[in-house]
Amino acid sequence: MTQLKTTFAGLSLRNPIIISSSSLTNSAEKNKKLELAGAGAIVLKSVFEEQIMMEAHHMATYGSPEGDDYLSTYVRSHALNEYISLIEQTKKLCTIPVIASINCFSNSEWTDFARTVEAAGADALEINILSLQTEKEYQYGSFEQRHIDIVSSIKKQISIPVIVKLGSNLTNPIALINQLYANGANAVVLFNRFYQPDINIDTMTYSAGDVFSTPADLSNGLRWTAIASAQVPQTDYAISGGVHDGKAIVKAILAGASAVELCSVIYQRGNQVIADMTNEMTQWMNRQGYKDISEFKSSMNALSTGGFQLKTSDKAKGQFAFEYTAHYSMSAQDTVPFEIYIKAGTAEA
Repeated sequence: MTQLKTTFAGLSLRNPIIISSSSLTNSAEKNKKLELAGAGAIVLKSVFEEQIMMEAHHMATYGSPEGDDYLSTYVRSHALNEYISLIEQTKKLCTIPVIASINCFSNSEWTDFARTVEAAGADALEINILSLQTEKEYQYGSFEQRHIDIVSSIKKQISIPVIVKLGSNLTNPIALINQLYANGANAVVLFNRFYQPDINIDTMTYSAGDVFSTPADLSNGLRWTAIASAQVPQTDYAISGGVHDGKAIVKAILAGASAVELCSVIYQRGNQVIADMTNEMTQWMNRQGYKDISEFKSSMNALSTGGFQLKTSDKAKGQFAFEYTAHYSMSAQDTVPFEIYIKAGTAEA
């Protein structure tokens, strides 16, 4: 029987489909419906420190530092209590893994929020560090180092798995992923989606661009997952963006992902698309003769590139051929290290 079970960040999933953080996952009732529709896990709608602080600022009416501090504390406490309730209620209704999601800008809040969601019962934590770097005097590498510092500080405070959702605005995602793994990250998600702006030329105002991803967005996630899973295979990967059918999930797994995150396609086609996608996966696996996802996971990552054959001349006493597959080093592309072992007196190699 075909099995769609997978593991991601140490979590056991009945299939690779994770519903990403959005308004789709902002209530326990919605989350239960997603579970009934077949989701493998859910990421709760993110709690944003900046949003909490903005709300407190808009409500500030006391005109005194003491009063404003009290209001900020109240608004923060209220927002976190609501999020705690979301985690607790979802855990009561759902049996699939429930992943909390946080976005902060102050160092202390990253760890405080992390401890709060762990205490509330979240199975894992996804940290969302998405940010555009636009400062003219920007110090190269500081944004990447911030990722590492945040993960390191959080992992010292909590024991549940930590997942890092990366933006695509990185010079070298591989180097960062390697450091995130070294500092305790259990998985990464490639990639977060930036707000897409547009300009209305009739009213000469800014407006929202394309809200939803398209299937064309998948290629960037495939590229970097295929490279990263070859160079840093110790961690788990999920692709987010452009996953709109079962074929896309198969491609993600072939590239080295353990799971995918869905959002746009659920908004566009409803919860029933989850069953359509798992059915499409199962049909493909049956046609290919696979019984388990592990049988084809990463089989088309960067390690699958390259290859050559060696063969003796046609008039030789014997001949052999083999195909060698390797990952090329960008610093030594003409050199592919390998060893051949031939048992004496036989044609075995």
